[in-house]
Amino acid sequence: QVQLVESGGGLVQAGDSLRLSCAASGRTFSNYAMGWFRQAPGKEREFVGAISRSGGSTGYADSVKGRFTISRDNVKNTVYLQMNSLKPEDTAVYYCAAAGPTYNSRYFTGSSEYNYWGQGTQVTVSS
Repeated sequence: QVQLVESGGGLVQAGDSLRLSCAASGRTFSNYAMGWFRQAPGKEREFVGAISRSGGSTGYADSVKGRFTISRDNVKNTVYLQMNSLKPEDTAVYYCAAAGPTYNSRYFTGSSEYNYWGQGTQVTVSS
């Protein structure tokens, strides 16, 4: 089992920045690819960004590319999502997820590829 706990959400204004954190416990963190997803009210959960187990490969949704950055610290067992230039359409509950264990340098963009999920943290961006 992998336990994931997100933090760092909040209410901000358009153009502001936030950094989300996701602390992992339970298994060897560095064996898992990690991802961030979000779900806005009345919408499907959507992919935001993902990172390979080593951190060497990352991928992003087109809607956040150039504004969001995913990173990880395999010593602190934590994955981060730095969100800059926030827009009202970024308002959602943000979830981190773990896929694995995996033994390659891939990251994953599909929610079905992830087997552990956090409880989510709310991000609200006002205009």
